[in-house]
Amino acid sequence: MEENKELQTASSQEAEILEATEAVATASVEDTETPLDKNVRLMSPTRMLFRRFFRSKLSITGLVMLVILFAFCWLGPVVYQRWGETETDRTGKIEYTDYSVSIDDSEFVQIFVTDNGINKLAPPSADHILGTDEQGMDIFTRLMYGGRLSLTISFLAVFLTSVLGIVLGGLAGFYGGVVDDIIMRISDILICLPTLPLMLIIGTVLDANGVPSQYYIYLLMGLLSLFSWPGMARLVRGQILFLREQEYMVAAEAMGYSTARRIFKHLIPNILPQILVSMTMSLGSMILSESTLSYLNLGVRVPYASWGTMIQIAKDNYILQNNFNVWGAPGFCIIIAVLGFNFIGDGLRDALDPRQRR
Repeated sequence: MEENKELQTASSQEAEILEATEAVATASVEDTETPLDKNVRLMSPTRMLFRRFFRSKLSITGLVMLVILFAFCWLGPVVYQRWGETETDRTGKIEYTDYSVSIDDSEFVQIFVTDNGINKLAPPSADHILGTDEQGMDIFTRLMYGGRLSLTISFLAVFLTSVLGIVLGGLAGFYGGVVDDIIMRISDILICLPTLPLMLIIGTVLDANGVPSQYYIYLLMGLLSLFSWPGMARLVRGQILFLREQEYMVAAEAMGYSTARRIFKHLIPNILPQILVSMTMSLGSMILSESTLSYLNLGVRVPYASWGTMIQIAKDNYILQNNFNVWGAPGFCIIIAVLGFNFIGDGLRDALDPRQRR
C-alpha cells in the first residue's frame, strides 16, 4: 500500500511538472508572437513618402513659404481692392519754384508752378502700403498681380519642358539605335546654344515685326522651353535604359503590349519620382529666367506687372540708392519663391531615396 501511495505521489508530481512546463512553453510562445501582431504596422509606400517628407524641417519650411506666397498672390487681390494693377494715383503734389530776375536795376521774383499730375515714387503710407513706382502705381497691388503672372508662366514653361523631355527621352531610351542617336545629337546641339543671346535676338525680331508686347513673354518662355528639354530627356533616357531590361518589361513584351503602353504605363510611372524632383528644382530656375527676360525688357511690358518688370526700375541709380521699397519687395518675393521650390525639391529627393529605412 505504501508503495502504491508513493507511485501515485510521484505520478502526480510528474503531471504537475508537465503541466507547468506546458504553461511556460505556451506563455513563451504567446510572449514572442503577441508583440509582433500588435506592434508591427505595415505602411504603404505613399504613407512612408509623406512621413519622410513632413519629417524634414527644410521641406516644411519650403511648403509654408510657398503656401504664403500663393495665398498672397491669388487671394490678396480679392481682399485688398483699393488699387488696381494698372491704376495710377493722380494726386501728385504741386511744386512752386521761385527765381529772382534783375531787369534794369529792378529785381523781380518769377514763380514756376509744376503740377506733377501723378504721385510717383511715394514712400510707404496708409494709402500705399509699399509706396508707388515711377508711374504712380501701387507697388503692393502690382506685387500680387505680378506674382500671379510670374508663377503661372513658370509653371507652364516647366510643364512644357517636362512633356517634351519625357516623350523624347522615353523614345530614345526605349528604341535606342538610330532613334537614340538622332535625339541625343539634337539635345547636344541645344545644350551648346547660348540661350540668353538667342532670347535677345528673338526679342528684337519680334519687336521689329510688330508683335504685341503683351505676348512677348509667352512666346519667349515657349522658346525657352524648347531649348531646355535636353536635361529632362537625358534623365528619362538613362532610367529607361536600365528599366527596359527588367523582368516585368520582358513579360509585358511577351504578352503583346503595345510600345506606347509599355513606355507610358510601365516605364514612366517607375521613374515618376525622379521626374517630380527634377520638375520641382526646375521651377526655381524658370522663375529666375522669367525675371531676367522681364528685366531686360523682353518680357511683360508696363503697365502690366511681373516681378522681373518691377525690378527693372533698379536700372536707375537714384532709385536703386534711395527707393528700396520700389525694387526690394519683388526681389524678396523672387528669393522666397526660388528657395521654397528648392527646399521642396530637396525634401522630395530625400523622401524618395530608397536607402531611407525609417
